[in-house]
Amino acid sequence: MKIEICELSKVIDNNIILNNVTMSLESGNIYGFIGRNGSGKTMLLKMICGFVIPTQGNILIDGKSILDKNYFNNKIRALIEKPKFLDGLSGFDNLKLLASINNEIDDNEINYWLDKLGLLKDKNKLYGKYSLGMKQKLGIIQVLMENPQIIILDEPLSGIDENGVNIIRDILLHEKEKGKLIIISTHIKDDIEKMCNIIYKFDNGTVNLLTNNKKN
Repeated sequence: MKIEICELSKVIDNNIILNNVTMSLESGNIYGFIGRNGSGKTMLLKMICGFVIPTQGNILIDGKSILDKNYFNNKIRALIEKPKFLDGLSGFDNLKLLASINNEIDDNEINYWLDKLGLLKDKNKLYGKYSLGMKQKLGIIQVLMENPQIIILDEPLSGIDENGVNIIRDILLHEKEKGKLIIISTHIKDDIEKMCNIIYKFDNGTVNLLTNNKKN
């Protein structure tokens, strides 16, 4: 898959959040978006998902504009900002509820990802009782569990211990090798240097390429 960001700008209350951003993102790569909080990373992710309309410019996904009123892409999954689930349901039941929307996966697939992220033993615990790291892992599972072709993760390693970070890194590298298009944003450069082969720096609405080890 391919995401083309074309001369994209976003202005809110006369504040320039993104200024004339152009880039091309392709399957088989992990892209890192690095920059301080408020630099425009999350705003761009929201626009790629169609949650926010740009002030100027366009985003094309496999040649189709997200601005088209009939546009819909079921191959994108995203975790943007903090994960949100129902406190009164277990971790498993929250994922089961989400899976019922598309009805593409069964309980075995959900349990597989719970096991991969180390949450299987806590699958029946109420989400409201989960720690910050457990909540973050559940949010990552809901992104991965239906085999999306585009994976978007905003500050995915927040609150996760070193072992969990290593597990997530290995999973994402494997998903990359399967040909997925993965975008990770963070304000901590060390979080992404071991995962991302292409890194962009966001600063005051501008975006510049830092690293480009593009997959051939």
